[in-house]
Amino acid sequence: MTQLIRLSIWLAFLAVVFLPLERLFALRDHRDATWRSTLADVGFYFLNSLLPAAVLGLVMAQVVLISRAALPAGYFRWTASLPIAVLLPAALLIAEFGFYWGHRLTHEWPVLWRFHAVHHEPAHLSWMINTRGHPVDMIFVRLCGLTPLYALGLAGFSDPRGNAIAALAIILGTMWGFFIHANIAVRLRPLEQLVATPLFHHWHHTREGAINRNYAAMLPIFDRLFGTFHMPNAWPVDYGISRGEDAAPDERGQA
Repeated sequence: MTQLIRLSIWLAFLAVVFLPLERLFALRDHRDATWRSTLADVGFYFLNSLLPAAVLGLVMAQVVLISRAALPAGYFRWTASLPIAVLLPAALLIAEFGFYWGHRLTHEWPVLWRFHAVHHEPAHLSWMINTRGHPVDMIFVRLCGLTPLYALGLAGFSDPRGNAIAALAIILGTMWGFFIHANIAVRLRPLEQLVATPLFHHWHHTREGAINRNYAAMLPIFDRLFGTFHMPNAWPVDYGISRGEDAAPDERGQA
């Protein structure tokens, strides 16, 4: 019950932030959105805030045990001794690398796309689309991002900073996720080449043209390195999944 209250307060805070933004800087007119769709978004929000966290907590505990048994104790003393100014950027960069490949695999592996397609089905984007997805999809991508942190001793060590870093990676990624899914015509031109923005991620949800691009959650550097960066100087017109796109990625000719 306590967790539900916390999530409700967090949802209210997000609504206070993003509803005015989507009204003042709306990219598309979504006032015809149905209550059924809104209730579905809220349901996904609570489901994907509770279930993935419970599963990942159990899995990460096992990852810590395995890594502690496999790597020398001196290594973990070294990581725990690193100053936060080094530890935090390194952890966020490694997590982002994992999130990038986890997200990319959900588009390229047919079995994973079946779950990830739930997130791409909406024909309109809004801040609530961030948590609209299948729990299996959410768990897999977060597993890819968090496992390296715990396995490498950058999170989960006895120092309180360990869990704080993992929590920060999730909080920053989630908050930024609400922002880049929002229905806002906001450009961050000085930063668009350095961080993911609404324009960057809206092109990830395009239904036509250069699909399967812009996988990064926060740092487009990995899209640039691996050839998946795509950001024209205009917003996409159509979102969602085209007919036949609910088939496996290889059947749709996706790369």
